Amino acid sequence: MNTTYSWYSRLIKPTWSPPAWLFGPVWTVLYILIAISFGNVFRMAFQKQIAFVVVLPFILNLIFNAAFSPIQFGLQNNVLAALDILLVLGTLIWAMIAIYPYARWITYIQIPYLMWVSFATILQLTVTYLNR
Repeated sequence: MNTTYSWYSRLIKPTWSPPAWLFGPVWTVLYILIAISFGNVFRMAFQKQIAFVVVLPFILNLIFNAAFSPIQFGLQNNVLAALDILLVLGTLIWAMIAIYPYARWITYIQIPYLMWVSFATILQLTVTYLNR
């Protein structure tokens, strides 16, 4: 953990990069919203209220979201992390569009997640560029 922190702290980051302590509280709130909304999507799929194609972007989003930290901090690979976060953003937008006709509230509850991931994508792309 110490080598990971040391590596990340040495990266060139933009002046508008948030402090490290902010990520924990933000992700705690977002994971609660994700658990509620994604849980309902999976319940709807299990009850055959929605097709698998509607659930697919939610599954992919969870996979790409879970892969980010191991890629960024484990592999210490900014380029792969940038690609991964673009996939998180893309699957989130796809998921929001896919579920909208069936449960609009699930789309709306994703807005904070969308805002954070959009910001995080710009941040990751900037860090990747600054440390090329």
